[in-house]
Amino acid sequence: MNIFLRFVLRIAITIVMMAFGGRAGAASTDPSGTWLVEDGRARIRLERCGPSRDRICGFIVWMKEPADKRGQPYRDSQNPDPDKRARMLLGHQLIMGLQATPEGRFAGDIYNAEDGKSYSVSLWRESPDRLKLRGCLIKILCQTQTWQQTLDVLPGQLIGLTGDLNGPRADKEWAQVPAPKPIPVKGK
Repeated sequence: MNIFLRFVLRIAITIVMMAFGGRAGAASTDPSGTWLVEDGRARIRLERCGPSRDRICGFIVWMKEPADKRGQPYRDSQNPDPDKRARMLLGHQLIMGLQATPEGRFAGDIYNAEDGKSYSVSLWRESPDRLKLRGCLIKILCQTQTWQQTLDVLPGQLIGLTGDLNGPRADKEWAQVPAPKPIPVKGK
């Protein structure tokens, strides 16, 4: 199935799920989808990840300004891992395998490319189209943002599936585990 057809199918399924979810009167706790951050500078796609698909990972799929004044794509230059400093920010993973909590939230770490540090974060749906994200340096130094769900696609937005040519790239520890290769059977 080509990338465009998978993207259209994914959007159609999302719209149907939102329509039925809204009629039921309860917002889903699953934060999967594409979200516009509070200051409007980026869109983040949240999706299931990990071998069991029971965690949430997030990827930058659109940036208002993806390139610097010289026209070069912004890079992860502050990353403490020298091997990751050359990667482009557009498409990179910033939310690392959040786990579900008993309160219906997801908690774990978020990476801030502006300073190269990771912070504790929890997120939850405030309503069907609004997500709350609370990040903390330490328990008393926290900030909460509201993200708005988006269903449209802007120019320059990555629309491919994670790991595909026109999609974001998961860090190796969160990349989808490939299916086991079949063992060849020797004929007699």
